[in-house]
Amino acid sequence: MRYWQEYLRDINMDEILNMQINDMAKVEFECSCGRKHFLDIDKIVMGQGVISRLPEILSDYVKEKIYILYDQNTYRAAGRKVKEVLEDADFQVKCTVLDSGDQILIPDEKAVGKMFMELEAGTGMIVAVGSGTLNDMAKYMSSRTKIPYTIVCTAPSMDGYASSGAPLMNGGRKISYTATLAYAIVGDTDVMKEAPMRMILAGYGDIIGKLTCLADWRLSHELTGEYYCETIVKLVQKAIQKVVDHRKGLEQRQEEAVRYLIEALTLTGVAMGLAGNSRPASGAEHMLSHYWEMKVIARGENPELHGIKVGIATPVIAEVFDEMQDLFPESVKEMAPSADQIKTLMKEAGAPIKPQEAGLDKDLFYRGILEGNTVRDRFSILDLAVKENRIERIARKITDEYYQE
Repeated sequence: MRYWQEYLRDINMDEILNMQINDMAKVEFECSCGRKHFLDIDKIVMGQGVISRLPEILSDYVKEKIYILYDQNTYRAAGRKVKEVLEDADFQVKCTVLDSGDQILIPDEKAVGKMFMELEAGTGMIVAVGSGTLNDMAKYMSSRTKIPYTIVCTAPSMDGYASSGAPLMNGGRKISYTATLAYAIVGDTDVMKEAPMRMILAGYGDIIGKLTCLADWRLSHELTGEYYCETIVKLVQKAIQKVVDHRKGLEQRQEEAVRYLIEALTLTGVAMGLAGNSRPASGAEHMLSHYWEMKVIARGENPELHGIKVGIATPVIAEVFDEMQDLFPESVKEMAPSADQIKTLMKEAGAPIKPQEAGLDKDLFYRGILEGNTVRDRFSILDLAVKENRIERIARKITDEYYQE
């Protein structure tokens, strides 16, 4: 539990399913799953123009140093405004630009080292301005220094804003470190709707990936007895539905569609916090994405956005479910979407579904399906396929479908 926690708000189980995302900070409730869930995030602020509210959001830290982190891209998107808003309100700020030049920012030893080396003594709050990488780096630093952090979201591109895991590169391998939850999550839709379309579609792919992820969780519950929470599942499903219902508005950067997307991404992070692990948001589709990413980085190449790869991996995993459905109970069949359903949802939002669109060659794609279950020690549909000696046949069949001569 974080050292800066002050209080939690008791609610009943039914309330959580009808709450708006901005009201979910500091909630606590007894659940039908037998556990008491709580979310140790102090403030969640989503909506138009909310960056202007940063002095109010960080009012408890006005007399302390604020360490602002951004890269050259997120500085232009929102970092300059964050700096100006806080300085105008008499906050003392120190800024660090994690400049990666023409390359994407990789959260490796060099970038993390620079971040730590420029941290000044007496800092009271870390403010990261960015999305996946900067959020992961800031939460890692927060957990090691015991300094709380706030994330100002610049793109609705991934679901880690409200999660406590921090995937970083160490020795060429992607390792998910246990970190900490944010003090505050600030999502300004005026900023996020202007994010590169590829990042918006990455967020959409990440959300669509929850459809196979939840089926994976149910599968593990049925076959291994792993803990499972129906309330958390319903919470995630409700968020997914809002995004799916507004999917065609994403390409037009409609404010409502973007707002539902960032709310869903944040809410799935909340679900991870409530569950105490990433089960509500990460299944075999994420294992494929992580596998491909590690291999691409090991080659010295820039990886595609995580959510884009998740979106591409999701119909692949849905097809694995299709191929294995004779081996699992009806409850899993009811949750698992078909590959065709997933492809339709992706196409209608303008999101990529072909591995070639993410720069994945045939062998890497095939090896990912074959070996993706080794990425994490967590039971998934891939493990069942391995156990039943079907994985090679399924991997070859799916690969041939995507890479027809």
